[in-house]
Amino acid sequence: MDLHRHSLVPPITAVVQPASAPTGSSRTLLREERHPNSVTTPPLNRGAMTPVPWQGFWNSIGAAVLRPWHRARGHATRTPFETTAPAPWQHAAERRRAIFVALTLISTAVAVGLFANLQPDYNSALLEYGQIALFAVLSAWVVTGFMTALMGFYVTLRGDPHALSARSVQHHALDSTARTAIIMPICNEDVRAVFAGLRATCESVAATGHAAAFDVFVLSDSSDPDLQRLERAAWEDLRLQLAMQAPSGQPPVELYYRLRQRRTHRKEGNVADFCRRWGRDYRYMIVLDADSVMSGDCLVDLVKLMQAHPDAGIIQTATQSIGHATLHARAQQFASRMTGRLFTLGMQFWQLGESHYWGHNAILRIAPFMQYCALAPIKGSGGMAGSILSHDFVEAALMRRAGYHVWLAADLVGSYEQQPPDLLSELQRDRRWCQGNLQNSRLIAEPGIHPVHRAMFGTGAMAYLSAPLWLCFLTLGTVLWLSGSHIVTDWMLVPAELAALWGWTLCMLFLPRVLGIASVLINREESAYGGTLNLLRSALLEALIALLQAPIRMLAHSLFVVGALTGLELNWKSPPRQAAAVPWRDALRRFAPMTGIIAVLALGIAAIDAGALIWLLPVGLPLLLAIPLTVLTSQVGLGRALRANNYLLIPEESNSPAVLRRAWLHARRMARSRLGAA
Repeated sequence: MDLHRHSLVPPITAVVQPASAPTGSSRTLLREERHPNSVTTPPLNRGAMTPVPWQGFWNSIGAAVLRPWHRARGHATRTPFETTAPAPWQHAAERRRAIFVALTLISTAVAVGLFANLQPDYNSALLEYGQIALFAVLSAWVVTGFMTALMGFYVTLRGDPHALSARSVQHHALDSTARTAIIMPICNEDVRAVFAGLRATCESVAATGHAAAFDVFVLSDSSDPDLQRLERAAWEDLRLQLAMQAPSGQPPVELYYRLRQRRTHRKEGNVADFCRRWGRDYRYMIVLDADSVMSGDCLVDLVKLMQAHPDAGIIQTATQSIGHATLHARAQQFASRMTGRLFTLGMQFWQLGESHYWGHNAILRIAPFMQYCALAPIKGSGGMAGSILSHDFVEAALMRRAGYHVWLAADLVGSYEQQPPDLLSELQRDRRWCQGNLQNSRLIAEPGIHPVHRAMFGTGAMAYLSAPLWLCFLTLGTVLWLSGSHIVTDWMLVPAELAALWGWTLCMLFLPRVLGIASVLINREESAYGGTLNLLRSALLEALIALLQAPIRMLAHSLFVVGALTGLELNWKSPPRQAAAVPWRDALRRFAPMTGIIAVLALGIAAIDAGALIWLLPVGLPLLLAIPLTVLTSQVGLGRALRANNYLLIPEESNSPAVLRRAWLHARRMARSRLGAA
């Protein structure tokens, strides 16, 4: 299988210096011009990856109802995860999930009880019970997040003996026969940023001494001819650089490039196309995003973990956001490092071997992926049908249904990605994620799906459905206030129950941030954040930005949900990878209608009862300031100034890993060369 490493792709000179076509021929015989991919990719080794049609929601419900009867008659089949003997970690997972559910239900019941006792006389049972029902659902959702963060905090203090850990394979040898493909699907991306990060990753792989175990594929779906030419030139240059830098006596990292002509089913189709063409040549596949950077040690450890756990189908790394200089991106990466880490550890704690797959910075076992994880389109019409958009959650569920485990290895370091540079770019990404997660909810009843992955489908949808539910809750509360049904008639006499309810709600929302700070201080990591004072002021700044942006996200996500449910067209476009200030005209075009409507509503409410504005100020004021807030937080200069003063500092900046330093260095060099060429 290793024979093709140096013969599949011709030397660089053969690629860039084509021969002439024979005289008198109107059709060139040059293979490269007729089939460009034939000289940039290895020979085909085709394999099958056939999707199985979905049963559909109601058919699956019917099958589930009849399943006990079929099982009693001996006709029902069991899924692999139902027939295998439970491992010790599975018993631990069942106990943890039971505790998780119990704590969530108890906390929610207490909060709902307090809220119900505080309700005034609405003279309408429908309004009263509707308000209580909305509060119950939203309260359970908030408590779920808090309990996950609390479990993550516990793991930072006590560890987790059942978790998949990179330390367990630290001294294992890498199997030289285990070939791994590192694939990077791209589509109309910034070529400089993509190949700078990819070069740093490849150089880091070569530094481990295991370059022969990895092949790298750039899988392009780009439709812009200019970008296609730039990608091809960048591929040729990087391939030449890797060959020149290869240590003596070691082969270089093999780098291939494929431009897909039939761009079907977006990223999921691009990955499946690779598997059908070359999947049989490899045992494992590591999937990168266009903005991914991974260290060679992290990649090698992923392969070692796969070797040590032959029942693992997917191992996901805990990616760290890094790279952009805008205030928005820096706040997001600080939150990811502080609070997001707790959520990651918490999910790992109760999910264990039935965990998430986020579609990138993860390793997959190719044979079962090809056999069981091909995705059929969802039948029907509208935004909830067609090709699956959020394919990663579904692929994880199918892998677990086939009997393989899906793990989140939270202690693997060296896995990085970028956050969207500004709020508009983030909402552009969330538009796609919203539709994909709502679409996945149609698969929640499919037979054989593990209960944990059914829960993931539900929580994925709820991540966006919670926005219109919050909006309905606030709207209903405002209407009830204006109708004269006030919970508080005298602000100097706030009932103890209401004070307790407010305190409980604030704790659920802000304690994860407090726990994140406590975790850093307990583990004595504050110096990596610029010291205790810088850590605390950075946390306050991030919390303020999050509070100001939350109402904007709520309203935007509500519109996204309406668009997905009504079947409005979704334009697939990758968010920008490069930071640039949002022009005022773009912010005005996106948010001016919303700001105008909010201003008119505020004036109307003030004319009826100005006291109601007190309730709406935390939500209404950020919506009125959405335009300047979006422009301000997209400023690169402001982000750099705060960085210079140690605001929002994270360990990857105070002590940057070598692979990130190399990626930034290559990006600057490519930018200078492009300016010189211009």
